[in-house]
Amino acid sequence: ENSGTLRSAVAIEAWSSGGNMITARRILSGAGTQTAGLAFGGNTGSVSALTEEYNGSGWANGGNMSTARHGLASAGTQTAGLATSGYNGSGNTSATEEYGGTSWTSGGNVNTARRGLAGCGLQTAALAFGGTVTGSASVTNTEEYDGTNWTNGGAMGTGRLGVAGAGLQTAGLVFGGNPSNTGTVSTVTEEYDGSSWATGGSLNTGRSYLAGCGIQTAALGFSGYSPPYSTASEKYDGTSWTNTPSLSSARASVAASGTQTAGLSSGGATPSLTSATEEFTKSINTITGAAWAS
Repeated sequence: ENSGTLRSAVAIEAWSSGGNMITARRILSGAGTQTAGLAFGGNTGSVSALTEEYNGSGWANGGNMSTARHGLASAGTQTAGLATSGYNGSGNTSATEEYGGTSWTSGGNVNTARRGLAGCGLQTAALAFGGTVTGSASVTNTEEYDGTNWTNGGAMGTGRLGVAGAGLQTAGLVFGGNPSNTGTVSTVTEEYDGSSWATGGSLNTGRSYLAGCGIQTAALGFSGYSPPYSTASEKYDGTSWTNTPSLSSARASVAASGTQTAGLSSGGATPSLTSATEEFTKSINTITGAAWAS
């Protein structure tokens, strides 16, 4: 008979390489999950309208956006994505586009055109916040999307550009960024309840042009410009940030997809443009002690 057992569950967290994007670019945006990701827009040396879809191992071209841009906000999934605002090469655009899995169609315009903003939520219930109108001074503007129109929500407590976002329209998260497009970076985190923002736990590593995914109480924040370019990765539990294993390459202005336990980082700048993709995974290994039996 068994003389005894020993059981132990070990959580293993790590970033590992995924399939490279087809087109290297920075200041792009992302949506979806680790195995059904979406990356769009960005800067290849000029503003881009390109869309790519990830299946967990490789990227394929999707339908181009109608408005090429970078520094845009995003929300949604691979088959129901949302892109809004950003810089179109000559100025900020207020255009919103909705992705149906193969092509983009026009949605309602944002009230305040800007770049360096972030977004979260779903295609029919999205949130867009922060950014800059002038290219230097940041704004606190928050807007809510119902699938047709944008309406103004509660202002952020601290205006920042190059921020990251996660969560849902009624439970959003914004963190990091830069108050004035200078060398000063922020550790500030704020949580949105559907009408107003409240201060959350500070990042361990302040940075701008970082990326985020997950939900308000289980988010992942990674990469960015601290300066210099950062490999930092942290997870949020709704109260505080904890460091996780770092990315293999320092970069900023990447696209993000996924969840806290299955994140996706694609593209960005190192400072050279990169097409590299990295996947964050958290797995549980159960160890059972050996025993003699009759």
